[in-house]
Amino acid sequence: MKLYSSIYTGPLLAALLYSGVASAAYSTAHSPMLLLSNDSTMNFDLLTPLGESITGGGDVGAILGAAKDIKAGNMTSFSEVFYKLANDTKAQAEDPENASDPVNVRDTWFSAASYYRKADGYLHGNWNNPLINRLWAEQMKAFDKGIATLPIPGKRVRIPAHKSNFTVEAIWYSASKSKDEKLPTLIIGNGFDAAQEDSYHNFVAPALARGWNCITYEGPGQPTVRRNQNLGFIPDWEKVATPVVDYVLSEKKDVVDKDRLVLVGNSLGGYLAARVAAFEPRLSAVVLIDGVWENYAAYARELSSEMRAIYEAGNYTQFDKTILSARKAGKLPTGAAWGIDQGLWSFHTHSPSDFFTQTKKYNVSSFIHKIKMPVFVGNAELESTYVGQAKKVADALGDRATLHTFKGVAGFHCQTGAGQELSRTIHAWLNKTLGKAGNGH
Repeated sequence: MKLYSSIYTGPLLAALLYSGVASAAYSTAHSPMLLLSNDSTMNFDLLTPLGESITGGGDVGAILGAAKDIKAGNMTSFSEVFYKLANDTKAQAEDPENASDPVNVRDTWFSAASYYRKADGYLHGNWNNPLINRLWAEQMKAFDKGIATLPIPGKRVRIPAHKSNFTVEAIWYSASKSKDEKLPTLIIGNGFDAAQEDSYHNFVAPALARGWNCITYEGPGQPTVRRNQNLGFIPDWEKVATPVVDYVLSEKKDVVDKDRLVLVGNSLGGYLAARVAAFEPRLSAVVLIDGVWENYAAYARELSSEMRAIYEAGNYTQFDKTILSARKAGKLPTGAAWGIDQGLWSFHTHSPSDFFTQTKKYNVSSFIHKIKMPVFVGNAELESTYVGQAKKVADALGDRATLHTFKGVAGFHCQTGAGQELSRTIHAWLNKTLGKAGNGH
């Protein structure tokens, strides 16, 4: 959700924050595809469920119908349209005539869950909005009904982070019914705002089809942990992922090939996964979609020189007042409004300056030299958040890294809308690096 000058006017708005990590947008003049909304931020947020539809996370016609009904730039409209669509789809899933067909049930429940997640996306400016928890409970129930009908049902697990004050929320997916077939396994984490339920559509379904076990997980700041445990992001992410590795190599040791254990980090997860890789030698490889060098630089580049000077001089009261006043007055474009809302909520602060200060801790420079395993570094040609950072990560890793640039319609942040190209590229690299699933190591 980049703040292009064509979207807004005036020096105040030009000074404001952009932090749309998981919903990066692009100008209509430079888009290589037909747009779903005249609001570039909402266009991206419509492209997300449309992309997930290839693995059952939505129905193309329903999403295009929602795009038609949403008022561009109106965040309330976006939420209301998807809330209605979610409820209508839930009713279809509950129709007794569908109950005898598990495929009908699965895809319909997955779609309902996806629509509830989209209805939630613009609500986080008011932490007391009851819909934040109500919609999430609905999406989790719908998603659980979906994974219960998989050929091998997915299973939610809660993994205590014994040295920390939180519990990791995870979902385990088996690729085989055999209880002693050791298969390659993906550990999959998202970033700034996407849910582990999204990871099923973007990473798990393609991996299961290729014979890979998967486990998705969430830690502090991410959707379910932020809600249920009231915790914001932490930079030392090994405290989150190491317990997941422990779980996989102990509870699932009979079905996991420990020599093909791969960590995936998506969006801000590109930083989080890199951090884990530096301190977790049991991993065989790491996939970063996309490469992240430092968060503060990504966000601060969206400030005017005047606003950045105010922040860096330590004039936090002025900085906060300027941003929050504009947000309250409804003067911000969608990308800035969403970015502020989501950033404050997920980092658990009411202060934009504190949010910026926290992002400075998310920098790989101090530990990237400790990463010893092979690393796939995704780079998006049209990236508008971590601009130039993927190459910097790959250069620092040297011969340990494979840098791949996704272009054209696959060139948006995290290859949103191009799931087939993303999956085949990742798995071609994994096959080359670690060996094909089912062939041993």
